Amino acid sequence: MTPQPLAANRPESLQPHAIALLRLALGVMTLAHGLMKVFLFTVPGTVDYFESLGLPGVLAYLTILAEVGGGMALILGLFTRWVSLALVPVLLGAAWVHLGNGWVFSSEGGGWEFPVFWAIALLVQAGLGSGSLTLNRRFA
Repeated sequence: MTPQPLAANRPESLQPHAIALLRLALGVMTLAHGLMKVFLFTVPGTVDYFESLGLPGVLAYLTILAEVGGGMALILGLFTRWVSLALVPVLLGAAWVHLGNGWVFSSEGGGWEFPVFWAIALLVQAGLGSGSLTLNRRFA
């Protein structure tokens, strides 16, 4: 009889941690973008920018709320599937803003590939759930 490998040596035992790593990275990036709109661009500046695009100013407030609140929720592992899905339209909106700048994000004004990739990563996160390291498994 051959000895069975320890569970820690099995690749599938790393999956919850890999899912959590994706969730934490998405949460930190989302929170950082929201705080950038508050502290760097300022809330009035963000509202003005949204309005310059022809969007209602209230969307700026909703975007900031979604990014700051959603980023914190993802970091804490709260309602991960729903929060991830709720953030997808925000990223698709960002992709729309950058659409005319070309594909590559290093283009002047930023391209659309990064927000689209980010939206896809959020969809993947929604499918995977929270993984490990959540504040409360009941609300994960």
